[in-house]
Amino acid sequence: MVDNKSKDDITTTTARSTEATNFYDTVKQNYIRIMDEFTKAQPQYTQSVSNLQLDYIAATKNTIQNMVSAQKHLASNGNVPIVMPPYTDEFVKQSNEITENIVRAVRINNQLTVNAINAAAENFRTLNRTIESVTEFNTSAAKAWNSFLTVQQQQFLHKQ
Repeated sequence: MVDNKSKDDITTTTARSTEATNFYDTVKQNYIRIMDEFTKAQPQYTQSVSNLQLDYIAATKNTIQNMVSAQKHLASNGNVPIVMPPYTDEFVKQSNEITENIVRAVRINNQLTVNAINAAAENFRTLNRTIESVTEFNTSAAKAWNSFLTVQQQQFLHKQ
């Protein structure tokens, strides 16, 4: 009678183990499927954002060109007298300096951004390797623990 109960317990444990394995396999497959869908959509998002940025830049350049063109047209029209202040040359010089400083700052910012993105990508690769190592360790520990428990159960069943 004790032996039959033990075999039933082992059968029940095996069934539970199979159910757990199926559960975890299903969860893993579903999460991977979701990530695959994100992966499929990512190039479209990237292209859309890139196109939006290019459209914004084109619209900004067009606005600047039209605004300056209209002012230039007004200035060249003979009906409106234009008085050039004495500080015009200094204004042009300072405007050029400010523009050069902004261009340098944008270049530096772009390089820092690229470096930060590259560092984040490297951190994700490191995280992935760490997760793999921790998973390997946990799997080994679980196998060792299960092996120990199996030996203990067998010894317990044989004593009864």
